[in-house]
Amino acid sequence: MKYVVGARGSQLSIAQTNWVISELKKVNPDCEYEIKSITTKGDTDSRPLFTINQKGIFEKEVDRAVAQKEVDFAVHSLKDVPSKLDESLIIASIPKRESVNDVFISSDGSSLENIKQGAVIGTSSLRRAVQVSRIRPDVTVKPIRGNIETRIRKVSGENFDAIVLAQAGISRLEVDVKFTPLSIDNFSPSPGQGAIAIVARVDDSNTISMLKKIEDADSRLEIEAERALSDYVDSGCRFPLGAYAKSNGSEMTLTVSAFSVDGKQSLQVSKTGSKNDPTSLGKNAGEELQEKGVNDLALNWREKVEEWNKT
Repeated sequence: MKYVVGARGSQLSIAQTNWVISELKKVNPDCEYEIKSITTKGDTDSRPLFTINQKGIFEKEVDRAVAQKEVDFAVHSLKDVPSKLDESLIIASIPKRESVNDVFISSDGSSLENIKQGAVIGTSSLRRAVQVSRIRPDVTVKPIRGNIETRIRKVSGENFDAIVLAQAGISRLEVDVKFTPLSIDNFSPSPGQGAIAIVARVDDSNTISMLKKIEDADSRLEIEAERALSDYVDSGCRFPLGAYAKSNGSEMTLTVSAFSVDGKQSLQVSKTGSKNDPTSLGKNAGEELQEKGVNDLALNWREKVEEWNKT
């Protein structure tokens, strides 16, 4: 049996897809897999991510290929997958999650705490930008685009003294670069960060069964809690919400952080419940966030982004 796999053409996407294929071959040794590279809107639009008023910019074209049967399934960074998929598609499998934390990479080996005053730090994420500013209000945070290796090369080469990005990407690409891990307490990750989503057609039961063989049960439940929260609050690249669910036996704890546009206000929620009902856990955390005024924070951010779009 031969499967055609859809993926973005980025180095990280191809690396992730090759890793998925290697895992699938362990449990399906008689199957063959061919990668079909597909260009997405996120690959061709050079604007900062938080100024693009569209969800799924890194996955829509790839998933369309799945729906139209041009490919059998698709591999994505899960945080790029919107909470609402086309009704003909399903997240068929979530393999074991990688590290969820962010890392700090600087031109001189400095950490975020001791980098020079006035340093320019690049990030593609509003969430990371505000978290950097909360810890070091004396530095300048600027948007940066490009794949992981491109962003790393821009450190010191294009007026950036440092960058912040996800450790999972560095691990999957096996990039040899020195970095300082950032604590989850100070840098709450994006919902779904570090996880891979494999999308298939709802009616393709054979492919779904094959993909389920590499699913990690705890990773699936943790992701479902985070996505339920994100869906309830309607967060995304234009609103910096951090969330991390962690299983412990039969329970799961979901910790959430949200911030004001200037970083001076923050909301934290931590909910524990049955890991077998992740949707309720995510919804309950979202309800508490709304009770604490998260909608006001979201409104301020969206107003600020609109200002940036006009400049």
